[in-house]
Amino acid sequence: MEIINVAFFAFTALFIFLLLKDKKSEIGLLVVLAAGIGIFLYMIGQLGDIIEFIKDIANKANIDTVYIGIVLKILAIAYITSFCSEICKDSGAGSIGTKVEFAGKIMILGLAIPILMAVLNSILQIL
Repeated sequence: MEIINVAFFAFTALFIFLLLKDKKSEIGLLVVLAAGIGIFLYMIGQLGDIIEFIKDIANKANIDTVYIGIVLKILAIAYITSFCSEICKDSGAGSIGTKVEFAGKIMILGLAIPILMAVLNSILQIL
């Protein structure tokens, strides 16, 4: 189970952070950032299998791959936004994290418009 590797890495980084936070808080912050980035990069490798699975299902269901691509981009924006926002908040820059969340929501809304238009066109064709 790969979650054990992630948890072990996170707890190791947490232990190092707790040792350094009082004496050298700058280095402790860098440990937190490095751990977050390390976990993020480790998990990106897992996404390839998931994307292939979604594409396979879309092909079997005759769903246009353009829409699948948009949905995957929306998911990527949501996860990256959440990750970045949490790092900003952990670093004491909550206002920057809030702005990142706002930007992510606007980007998701922009990407969702073609899907919304396709749904509305389908409804209009049924009527």
